[in-house]
Amino acid sequence: MQSLIQKIEAKHLKKQVVDVHTGDTVRVHQKIKEGAKERVQIFEGLVIRTDRKKSLTSTITVRRISSGIGVEKSFLLHGPNVLKVEVTKRSKVRRNYLSYMRNLTGKASRLSGIDFDKKAVNDVHDVAAEAEEVKLHEATEAAHDAPAEK
Repeated sequence: MQSLIQKIEAKHLKKQVVDVHTGDTVRVHQKIKEGAKERVQIFEGLVIRTDRKKSLTSTITVRRISSGIGVEKSFLLHGPNVLKVEVTKRSKVRRNYLSYMRNLTGKASRLSGIDFDKKAVNDVHDVAAEAEEVKLHEATEAAHDAPAEK
């Protein structure tokens, strides 16, 4: 029974997802549907919680201050509405759930940043797409190398 559930979940998993940690400042590109139109909305804030990292239902909770009011949104990382997650800053934290950040304002809410390779963290390449490109490249080379029939 468990293997059947894992097969179904594997079908719906995204190929590559950015490794997001608690304390990261991220930009989440979310698809918003308004009537017949669709647009992409970017929500930038601090990740205060990560849940079930290796699961299909892995979520992050992102908090930001908008017009003096704290706004929190939870995003399913493997959901169809989340197009992209970019890590812009990585901070040193020692907890998985930063609930105390809700009570802090101004300078007190700053976290000490750590150095990280932004390009390597945000580089999400599709393994399946690369495999397809390699097969296509090999097929075209084989076609060029084959002798022409007369």
